[in-house]
Amino acid sequence: MAAPLKADRLVAALRAEGCAVREVGGWRTNNRNHVGPWGPVHGVMIHHTVTGPSTDVVHLIFHGHSALPGPLATGCITKDGTVHLTGNGRANHAGGGDPDVLAAVINESYGARPPATNEHQDSAGAVDGNSRFYGWECENEGDGRDPWPRAQYVAMVKATAGICRAHGWSAKSAIGHLEWSDQKPDPRGFDMKDFRSDLAVCLSLPAGVWEGEDDPMPQYVNLGLAAPYQLAPGAWDSVELTAEWTDEPGGHGEGGSVFVRGPARFTGSLSLRFDGLPDRGVVQARMAEFEGAEHRTDHPIDEIVGTGGDTFAVVPLTKRLASGRSMRVRLLNQADVPITVASAVVSVLVWKEG
Repeated sequence: MAAPLKADRLVAALRAEGCAVREVGGWRTNNRNHVGPWGPVHGVMIHHTVTGPSTDVVHLIFHGHSALPGPLATGCITKDGTVHLTGNGRANHAGGGDPDVLAAVINESYGARPPATNEHQDSAGAVDGNSRFYGWECENEGDGRDPWPRAQYVAMVKATAGICRAHGWSAKSAIGHLEWSDQKPDPRGFDMKDFRSDLAVCLSLPAGVWEGEDDPMPQYVNLGLAAPYQLAPGAWDSVELTAEWTDEPGGHGEGGSVFVRGPARFTGSLSLRFDGLPDRGVVQARMAEFEGAEHRTDHPIDEIVGTGGDTFAVVPLTKRLASGRSMRVRLLNQADVPITVASAVVSVLVWKEG
């Protein structure tokens, strides 16, 4: 159960993400709380406004219209990327929706998409979304052709991240209106699966860092072994990356085992080949964080099972690394005999931070 953010905390959360925030006069007392509950809140819903360039879209979202009184959302995100705050509390944006979708959002328990919705406003099994979701109405004609400017899309991700970060929610707490009601098509022009992917990246970084396609170009790191070496059984051992083909500045160091230094985020893989690993023998591999020479943190283990001949494996390398930390890969030979690490190649993209 999450209590809704107070007005000052909402503004602070948005500005911490780098959003350009405009507080529309009277927004702090503009709500529909008198017709139903506001909270507990469980997520953020994304909409398009179905308005053209001649519409005073912020006025519309604040005041509503004859058939639907305002506010029509927590805020309106215009094409220039400004987040106009229009309501503080319950707003007429979500309407009725599917309880299975609500449960999946609350539990953050779905895959790429929440379960298919089978409900809508006034259907027999619908539950009220206006009490449970913040809403962003995003300026767009909603015809699938009207573009989403990069500044607007980044603001949509960041504004959603501000709310999710303040509540401790993941990207799975953000859904589109079309994922809530089977009568709604919005938002049209991008995929909510991709939006959640961008939101997850934004939330994985410190507030205010993510800039979407304006993210700095990553540095390519490609390191490996200059020669095979023996791995004795029974002790964790860092892979010494003695061949350096492409490296980030200051990231590795001649003859060292470090392949990236923080603050940074990275993604890639380690390709391994072992000689002499017995059939069904096991080598464990994991990333390990160090501060200088001091071992600080281990990450989850990947197990490589021997085939009796040459054994090949690819270990994923994806993480965010804090300032002052460095990352290595360590191996543990659980067989009863020494084996040969015939090849080890690190290939990762690194985004430096700070």
